[in-house]
Amino acid sequence: MKLGMVGLGRMGANMTTRLLLDKHEVVVYDRSPDAVAREVAAGATGSTSLADLVAKLSPPRAVWIMVPSGQPTDDTISELLGLLERGDIIIDGGNSNFRDSQARCKTSKACGVDFIDAGTSGGVWGLKNGYCLMVGGDAAAVKQAEPIFLSLAPKDGYAHVGASGAGHFSKMVHNGIEYGMLAAYGEGFEILEKSEFGYDLHQLADLWLHASVVRSWLLELAEMAFREDPKLTDIRGYVDDSGEGRWTVQAAIDENVPAPVITMSLISRFVSRQDESFSAKVIAALRNEFGGHALKHEKAAEEVKV
Repeated sequence: MKLGMVGLGRMGANMTTRLLLDKHEVVVYDRSPDAVAREVAAGATGSTSLADLVAKLSPPRAVWIMVPSGQPTDDTISELLGLLERGDIIIDGGNSNFRDSQARCKTSKACGVDFIDAGTSGGVWGLKNGYCLMVGGDAAAVKQAEPIFLSLAPKDGYAHVGASGAGHFSKMVHNGIEYGMLAAYGEGFEILEKSEFGYDLHQLADLWLHASVVRSWLLELAEMAFREDPKLTDIRGYVDDSGEGRWTVQAAIDENVPAPVITMSLISRFVSRQDESFSAKVIAALRNEFGGHALKHEKAAEEVKV
């Protein structure tokens, strides 16, 4: 089918390529003319604006947006609603908050446009392996756009999971689980790295990929990372977050669900962004006060007893 793709970052560009490989006609737009030119060279039809993109599509139109969550998504949808017609579809495949998606669906419906929230997992490997798609929205609109989902996903990698917001809610929880899994791997490999045994972490990661109960795709990626840089010396231990871990924790609070693993994995990301943790300084000072425990001073590497 013919569709529009708005946003040609790593995900949007790879999704466009996968769609082209499956014989879809894709009209692309990005604020970067170079990004548009790259996709045109691969077989897409370029456009110079959202208005130009919509004009190059025939009703009923389907426009997939892959832009940053929040205001950029709001601005894109707002402009599209002024251009699209009744019966057209907007698909948001970004990491949007599910409440925002529900509100956008309501606004879109008032304009006669269907809105689908597509939770999308697969990262930069999606071009080769396909994307896991958790799709929320009205059944008729999802069915109409289904050829897109079937081309982007591997076999059994796409499902209509519920009404508006359900796609992005399930992707939010998916990412919350991912936070916990990443934290467990990180902690485990640090324990191994600091032990007395001098483990070859690449060897262990590779070993665990064979019949171990902790094998997973994330462990495959760890094996690749240790193969390239056994001590991870070129990587700073700074871990960002897209916001979905925070939203998962908030949902757990709202639903009175205890989620200590996901919550602590989120907090540990905040700790990773501090050059020096002030809370750790407070703890060190208090331990010194009540127990005379040694302090490490910033300007002197030596331990001092006070």
